[in-house]
Amino acid sequence: MTYVVTDNCIKCKYMDCIEVCPVDCFYEGENMLVIHPDECIDCGVCEPECPADAIKPDTEPGLDKWLQINSEYAEKWPNITAKKEPPADAKTFDGEAGKFEKYFSPEPGEGD
Repeated sequence: MTYVVTDNCIKCKYMDCIEVCPVDCFYEGENMLVIHPDECIDCGVCEPECPADAIKPDTEPGLDKWLQINSEYAEKWPNITAKKEPPADAKTFDGEAGKFEKYFSPEPGEGD
């Protein structure tokens, strides 16, 4: 098992999860974060920290797509170990449906 970041992170990117991760397994894209599934130790401390409820255990039904996305982009995007400010308009997008199709960017973030 591992944890994955799902589409509610897109354009929210609150980053509270980064502060509590003991193994620094988060990677930053332009408008979302992902978890490297091979680095995640399945401790689960990140899940309740996410205000957008975007982090889920990969054992939940229907998350195969997100495991693939997290795996792929954790290899491409820079590691991030320190919390930054979320986008100013994050609350506007929190909970919006269909964010992956509308807003996902494959571009990397800044990382640390």
